[in-house]
Amino acid sequence: MTANHSKSLELPTEGTMLRNFLTERRIGRTLRRLSRQRVALILQPGDIWVVERAISDDAETEAHLRTCQLRGWVEPVSNAVPRGRLTDSGGLPSGQLFDDVRPIYRLTDSGWAAINRSHMWVVLGAIIALASLFAALALR
Repeated sequence: MTANHSKSLELPTEGTMLRNFLTERRIGRTLRRLSRQRVALILQPGDIWVVERAISDDAETEAHLRTCQLRGWVEPVSNAVPRGRLTDSGGLPSGQLFDDVRPIYRLTDSGWAAINRSHMWVVLGAIIALASLFAALALR
């Protein structure tokens, strides 16, 4: 690795804590939006799912979904689901209906736990239980 190449890989340290906090918030928002998706109807022929409240299709959302997949919060259900968009007026596009093939994700149990922040409640419950045990032993 050359000196120039390694320099380009360095991340700026200015404002990193705030940027990390905001990025984590956006990842959590993406996870919650994924949990709100639902299949409105299934079109025939071909079993085509029409998804209500679908999450946006941009690079940032894709990065957030991959981060969630890396953390074990989501997993791809199927890797080759055809995707298409409705027109601005809400109708079907003329010509080809599908313009892309992407994975569709589902939440895992740990994804639901991350949304509900249940890990925090378990830790808080353990702390309260230990404090109660120490108080009971001290008053004995």
